Amino acid sequence: MLQTRALTREAGRARQLLVAGEWRPAAADSEAAARVLARLTAPLPTRRAAATTQTLATDRDRRLQRILRTTIHHLDAGAVSPPAAALLAAVARAFLPWHTTPNPPPAAAAPRYGTPVGTADGPAVPPTEVGEALLPDLIELFAVLASASPPGSVPLTPPVEPWQVRYAGHFRRYGRPAFGVWTAETIGCPACGGKAGPWTVTCDWRLISLGCPCGAVTHEHGLAFSEVWLLLPDL
Repeated sequence: MLQTRALTREAGRARQLLVAGEWRPAAADSEAAARVLARLTAPLPTRRAAATTQTLATDRDRRLQRILRTTIHHLDAGAVSPPAAALLAAVARAFLPWHTTPNPPPAAAAPRYGTPVGTADGPAVPPTEVGEALLPDLIELFAVLASASPPGSVPLTPPVEPWQVRYAGHFRRYGRPAFGVWTAETIGCPACGGKAGPWTVTCDWRLISLGCPCGAVTHEHGLAFSEVWLLLPDL
């Protein structure tokens, strides 16, 4: 099952803001939207031989995976505005089943989000049909975002309310020092000997802070938006 509650909310909010003229995306927002739009509208590869059911499913999975990767890249780049970041995060959340499909990273430490495919708690196959069904509405919305900042227009960014949530699990920061080599480090509180949660997570889409039960609050955790947002309950 796809986690689409946040996507429905943020997409609806974005449409309302754009129609009302309350959001005129900055250049970075429009550029990110254009890059994601290119993935949303990407055709399936043309094959010399007739595509089989299996190859078609793999091609569609790969398209959805690339949408996810491009979205996460622009979310974590830190250049977009808070409303754009909220929308990109919601898109990423919805496309989580394709994080490691169809070509998962080889290292065990590579980040995986959500329930692994084929486990007792997850679906036997990725819900590709449902993922593909999200594309038309997203294409329409991202096309507007990509073209909403003509040259000479003055950007207008609406406020986005910060949110706070308790998270009992551990956060892990992932690195890739070399091709095919992944590292993973559990985030600990710098004030109480490295305690790794539970955390009070506060975010205004510019900055993420982690609050430890000891009372310390840290911004120096080094986590990307995706490493936090994609692990939290559906807000």
